[in-house]
Amino acid sequence: EEATMQLGRKRLASSAVTDQEDEMDDINVGGDVATMLERFGADINKAILAKKKRLEVYTKSSLKTSNQKIEQVWKVQQQERQKLTDDYCKQFTGIFQQWEKDIQKAKDQEEKIENLFRQQQKLFQQMRVVQGQRLKSIKQLYDQFLKNLEELEKSHTEQQSAVQSELRKEMALFQKRILMDTQQQEMATVRKSLQSMLM
Repeated sequence: EEATMQLGRKRLASSAVTDQEDEMDDINVGGDVATMLERFGADINKAILAKKKRLEVYTKSSLKTSNQKIEQVWKVQQQERQKLTDDYCKQFTGIFQQWEKDIQKAKDQEEKIENLFRQQQKLFQQMRVVQGQRLKSIKQLYDQFLKNLEELEKSHTEQQSAVQSELRKEMALFQKRILMDTQQQEMATVRKSLQSMLM
């Protein structure tokens, strides 16, 4: 009986030692999991920061390109408006100069034909016809100027709409590229983290 009791005590002692070793193994495994989770979280944070940085770069680049295109279109339109205005101003100036010459000529002729009333009356009639033609030319030229200016404004509006549409498409493409790049980066990060966990 005494031998049996000693054998039982030895088995109990051995069982207690085995239980303690199992608890230590559980603690070590738990620590490894916590470390892997911390690394996984750090990898995700790095991926988020990288995504934010790429988004800022893409946004700045897109805004810079948009501003350059809008400024270029605005300069071209401004040059076209200025050219149209200058062209018509030259034509108006020529007509007014000719008109002033005609008036001066009429005054000179009036002084010369003071005693020739009939000839003077005839001359005035001719000048009225000429001035009527000048006024008619000015009106026609002015109407043509307004028409061309309206057409130019319409063309500029269409150009601006086209540029805005193109910019929207480019922004959508940038967003799609950013999304695809982000998804690929996130998948690579997750894959790397999983490999680290498994190794």
